[in-house]
Amino acid sequence: MDTPATHARRVARETPDRYGAFPRLTQAQLGELSAHGERRRTQDGELLFREGEPLQEFLAILGGTVEILHDRGGPDERTVAVHGPGRFLGELGLLEGHAAFETAVVREPGEILAVPVARQRELVARDPVLGDLVLRAHLGRRSLLVGPGAGFRVLGSRYSPQTLRLREFAARNRLPHRWTDLERDEEAEALLRRFGIRPEQTPVVIWEGQRVLRNPAPAELARLIGLPAPGRRPAVLDLVVIGAGPAGLAASVHGASDGLTTVTVEAVATGGQAGSASVVEDQLGFPAGISGRELVERAALQARGSGARLTVPAEATALQAGDDHCTVVLADGSRNRAGTVVLAPGVRYRRLDVPGIERFEGGSVFHAATAHEAGRCGADPVAVVGGGDCAGQAALFLAGCSPRVHLVVRGGDLGRDMSRYLVDQVRRHPRIEVLLDTEVRAVSGTDALETVTVGHTATGVPRPIPARALFVLIGVRPRTAWLRGTVGLDEHGFVLTGPAAEAAADADLWAPLGRGPLPLETTLPGVFAAGDVRSGSVKRVAAAAGEGAMAIRLAHEHRAREGTLVRSSGRDDGRPASWR
Repeated sequence: MDTPATHARRVARETPDRYGAFPRLTQAQLGELSAHGERRRTQDGELLFREGEPLQEFLAILGGTVEILHDRGGPDERTVAVHGPGRFLGELGLLEGHAAFETAVVREPGEILAVPVARQRELVARDPVLGDLVLRAHLGRRSLLVGPGAGFRVLGSRYSPQTLRLREFAARNRLPHRWTDLERDEEAEALLRRFGIRPEQTPVVIWEGQRVLRNPAPAELARLIGLPAPGRRPAVLDLVVIGAGPAGLAASVHGASDGLTTVTVEAVATGGQAGSASVVEDQLGFPAGISGRELVERAALQARGSGARLTVPAEATALQAGDDHCTVVLADGSRNRAGTVVLAPGVRYRRLDVPGIERFEGGSVFHAATAHEAGRCGADPVAVVGGGDCAGQAALFLAGCSPRVHLVVRGGDLGRDMSRYLVDQVRRHPRIEVLLDTEVRAVSGTDALETVTVGHTATGVPRPIPARALFVLIGVRPRTAWLRGTVGLDEHGFVLTGPAAEAAADADLWAPLGRGPLPLETTLPGVFAAGDVRSGSVKRVAAAAGEGAMAIRLAHEHRAREGTLVRSSGRDDGRPASWR
């Protein structure tokens, strides 16, 4: 426990709730929670949970005060917040199974209410008012942690692909962390000496100021911070979903809700491209729009609450067809057998073919526009390349913090590929300059991007544009290279389904079934495709989610015809067993 002098110095007034991150529970809500938890008296200086340890309980304060600290006892110790009666502790990691990124210390003794995390998740999913309050607070708290760089530290070179991979994994999954640049940060040398790390051993991840992972893969980092590891599973699953974007999450929710043993594997981060969208405006039920991150966090929580097992990172590398089941092979060599498979791996961004641009990748050139990337631009002008909805949303988001946003569009009509509502907003915004019939010709800068040179597609006249960052949103490629030779793909690599799949399918394979592929079914029976990866799909969030739900309905139809439904849970309530 802390000394009396330290305690006196730290007792502070309750942190105001300025951003909706620190709401207060009503007496009725506390009463509802009380029926599922236990009351405990607290002591001065008591640690309720520690940074780096798994969170097992949802804690609500009934009396006294609690201080939330980052790096308690370390050189970077600071107060994150002080909470009083009616408030609750924890942040997004509590719902997602992460280790704690903070330490909670009792500053004034009183009483707390402790509810097991599993029970609290059920209550949040069942009570929409309480669920919305808790989820919004946890999202807000995670944002407050991500900004100042709490959590683990990544030490590495800005020119290292391994460093970029770790930083992308942390940023896409919104994991609180801080990057220490090996070339530019003054404390980098001191950290290398302190932990006995040679420069060639970087990048490294430092957790809790003492644990060190040398050049780890994202999967090792995931295990370090407590992301759920694969648990015991049935020999044959009912459903494997590949990809956790809107389509994959929708399939996971509907599959698990229908009682199917469901595993969802995602190579990088839950949410796909939608997770990096500043605002999603086509989702039913959100007339004012919703941030992509909040939308996918809600969907992921719903999927887990329904019984789906979400595993991140887990990259599918092969799909093998059997007589009655398919086998999904992962990069770590593990294999998942399933009666049905939904392919929703999404797409990856295309890159500009501009000399020298690769040295700015990840440092000044980005393929997503989130708070993480925007925060690294400062108050400097930026450029966005692209003419679709993603580019329009990025330009609007960046215009909120940048004095000038140059939107570079190769075509001559902004409305050709961009939704009308975005076109109107972009054209009206005083900080956005739209450059039509224009393409990027060169990039320059010393340690970071300083100038983007563009040229008119007809005249070729060059124009240098000052830009601290370049956001390249010029289209996508499907993540289907691993599927070639297994399922039918179109000329661009997108998965064929329905009538198009039937035209490319092996007639001998389908003849015994007495039918052709169902609307979202691929050239393999029982394998469906949904979302952006599907040939002919509408590249919108709402459409992808709808296809994910529809894929499960069609999967049931396939199972009813083929008799491949595997009730491996052994329960009579239609819900998966506790193999999760």
